Amino acid sequence: MNNNSCGPSRIAGCQFTLFPMSEKFVDIILGAIEEVDTSKVWKDTDDVSTCVRGRMGHVFDVTKAIFLHAAKTGEHVAMSGTFSIGCPGDTEADSYMDESDQLLNEEKSQAISQQAGCKFSLYPMGREDYMDAIYEQIDLSKHRGVEVSHAHYATRLDGDVKDIFEAMHQSFDSVQEKVSHVTMTFTISANSPSNQS
Repeated sequence: MNNNSCGPSRIAGCQFTLFPMSEKFVDIILGAIEEVDTSKVWKDTDDVSTCVRGRMGHVFDVTKAIFLHAAKTGEHVAMSGTFSIGCPGDTEADSYMDESDQLLNEEKSQAISQQAGCKFSLYPMGREDYMDAIYEQIDLSKHRGVEVSHAHYATRLDGDVKDIFEAMHQSFDSVQEKVSHVTMTFTISANSPSNQS
């Protein structure tokens, strides 16, 4: 068996770190995690990051909700992470792929209005025309309720957090339909004092 080839599992995952710029960082992190229902994803947290894995919709649902609940405190909060699907040998926690489509955090997330800025980069693995796939998603992002601009090594999205995560989700999903292994890095920031006049 070739361990370098992508397996048939379509389990998705996100490894992220939450950065509250506040003396109350412990309360903000624990409070956000407590408010989010993670029962439909596999989750592991250590002293560096949190990893959630399962069906793509639930992975985005949980990641978005954790950021929203942290940001709604009004404190400057950032999150940096990597989404991945089709990683070779990534089959642990496949049982979570049997979960239903119902997103457990969507109702609470929709009630939170939060502006943010985000930079993300798509990495379709094993394609010589990877730039075409990336440019296609940049064009699509312009029609998703977010402001799109270019940055070095990334695409910047500004708007409501829910729209930003939806744009990233749709871009990631569109590419993974064409490429077996895709990763996407992102950094999102809300309530930055740099944006206050």
